[in-house]
Amino acid sequence: MAAPMSRRNLMCAGALGIIVAGSVDAIAAPTAAAYGRRTAGFGPLVDDPNGLLALPKGFSYQIVAQAGVTTMESGHVTPGDQDGTACFRDGRGFVLVNNHEIGGSEPYRVPALDGLTYDPGAGGGTTNILVDQSGKRMREYVSLAGSHNNCAGGHTPWGTWLTCEETEQRANAVYQKDHGYVFEVDAFDREANKNPVPLKFLGRYSHEAVAVDPDDSTIYLTEDASGPNGLYYRWVPPTGFRGRKGALRELALSKGGDSAGKLQAMSCFKGSTHIADLSQATQPGTRYRVKWVDVPDRDAHEVSVRKQFAAGEVTNSRKLEGAYWGDGGAYFVASYARSDDGSVNEHDGQVWFYDPRTETVTLKTIYGVNPNPDADTNYDGPDNITVSPFGGLILAEDGQGLSHLVGVTESGESYPMALNQLNDSEFAGPTFSHDGRFLFACIQSPGYVFAITGPWQ
Repeated sequence: MAAPMSRRNLMCAGALGIIVAGSVDAIAAPTAAAYGRRTAGFGPLVDDPNGLLALPKGFSYQIVAQAGVTTMESGHVTPGDQDGTACFRDGRGFVLVNNHEIGGSEPYRVPALDGLTYDPGAGGGTTNILVDQSGKRMREYVSLAGSHNNCAGGHTPWGTWLTCEETEQRANAVYQKDHGYVFEVDAFDREANKNPVPLKFLGRYSHEAVAVDPDDSTIYLTEDASGPNGLYYRWVPPTGFRGRKGALRELALSKGGDSAGKLQAMSCFKGSTHIADLSQATQPGTRYRVKWVDVPDRDAHEVSVRKQFAAGEVTNSRKLEGAYWGDGGAYFVASYARSDDGSVNEHDGQVWFYDPRTETVTLKTIYGVNPNPDADTNYDGPDNITVSPFGGLILAEDGQGLSHLVGVTESGESYPMALNQLNDSEFAGPTFSHDGRFLFACIQSPGYVFAITGPWQ
């Protein structure tokens, strides 16, 4: 998610938008008209005198957390590189579980606190932020430390957050342990977060996001990797397993827990013809039959997981990122593809839907390559996505140039919800409170968490 990519217009080839999980009809590319001429949304954005967020008239924001400025319970300052975020209901307000995509020399690391640290050499992790009913910050504390490059993740049906390490980092002179795992974080139970346990049965690779089937606890996972391009996976729980708080940790710690259940990679077919790469699909509505191939060595002891398959065994894709469960299946996104990265065809975005009932994957839409990626006339690079309780979606832009929170109506019109007036850093982690009063969102660098409110109706 933090990997640089060119500024790209979301120009649709063969369709006007992304069909999304039963929540909206489409995500349409906006026109180049001025903000004030767009009829969708809440009107033109108003410049912020503080130079942070431009919002529509009547909307306001509060700073919930700021890297290097606000202070946590431990006395340390808030870590930086805020990314994927989840909001949980609390009797006193809300709890945000906030990823920190720290993978190098960032100045504000997640402090390696006793009992909460997986690897003291790593600076990523999660913090939990308690916010009151008025959207004001009450306190913040570390819920996971010593993980690496925590990018996205996903909610579970039992009310926890799965945070993903987007890395294949091996132990070395800096890192005491291997990385590339998924960890479960509880929003409320601090004891449950002590002595972090990597869920090794979900594999060790460059994890991006997850979606969990609420009926049988199957977990679907995206891999953002190249050389070769990444894979789409599912984890099938062992017989008798039912998801609940603590169950994944118990399974990971059980005898044989590292290889519990089955980790499988997706392999697509059109009739009897194998599909080598998802970029091969160029028309919305393209449907492939899916087979699942067992991963030989899910912990990648010698060879990266995606390199363990022979030609024709699995289906690859460049930039597999966002994932979420909806409409009875798993949606996932391929952000873009280029011929020089091994893709069959070039595009600037695909959205796929896996239907577990028919074991098929369907291309919902595809975006053509923008011939002038330096033009800053349209929105581009949607990354994190959240469903608005008032209809439609809020998208977080992650590209070069201006960065917006982009709203999308149920009829498919796009409109600006917010503009980062501080810099060109990406928006990340948009998520609504359960009552719909607040939209929480982050600017990754220099590291802000905002609570946005206003006349949503």
